[in-house]
Amino acid sequence: MHKFLSLLGLLAFGVSAHSHAAEVKVAVAANFTAPMQRIAAQFERDTGHKAQLAFGSSGKFYAQIKNGAPFQVFLSADDDKPAALVQEGLAAASSRFTYAIGRLVLWSAKPGYVDAKGEVLKGGGFTRLALANPKTAPYGAAAVETLARLGLLASVEAKFVQGENIAQTQQFIATGNAELGFVALSQAMQDGKIASGSAWLVPAALHAPIRQDAVLLDMGRGNPAASALLDYLKGDKARAVIRAYGYDL
Repeated sequence: MHKFLSLLGLLAFGVSAHSHAAEVKVAVAANFTAPMQRIAAQFERDTGHKAQLAFGSSGKFYAQIKNGAPFQVFLSADDDKPAALVQEGLAAASSRFTYAIGRLVLWSAKPGYVDAKGEVLKGGGFTRLALANPKTAPYGAAAVETLARLGLLASVEAKFVQGENIAQTQQFIATGNAELGFVALSQAMQDGKIASGSAWLVPAALHAPIRQDAVLLDMGRGNPAASALLDYLKGDKARAVIRAYGYDL
């Protein structure tokens, strides 16, 4: 009888946990695609809540949110856009925090093409240099700032191939439409090292810090899955994934 009652208790707990599970719609910066997919899967296993993810340019997400897009949490590739949404009354000020600090890398799909110091940029022996649109993508803006600091912007600007976001930029390089380009370290890294091709990790001093902020949007107020996800991103499991993809914390 005791075992039977215990089983009934476990079943009741499972039904109760399932009945309280919710779903959250999340706008995620494209550079954070791989780690967020892993985190979302862990989040669902650990909490029962489900995160419905959309990936793209932070600038485009910002415009969509201002125009009423039904996102409830925003994981931006910078800190400016979440701050602006707070100022505009579209997000909760107390919820905003930096979930990762991004690192920029110059990457080529060709092994040995990019040297460890990025000297390939000075040689100029390439026809196309890929980067994300600097007007809407923070990593694109960081790439332009890096080139300006190196005194190379004027000499390579005519070779730019701009991706709509950092994911499309990576595709340009991976398919050979550009010999090299600037992407997020997380896109080139796997198991703590560069997965393929060749790369130069851009020194952080060459551009402003890429502080990636998360924020609870107005449409997420009162959604238990939304607040649970933001809390989960601050936890040890999520932070371990974030570090594994080359981000600073």
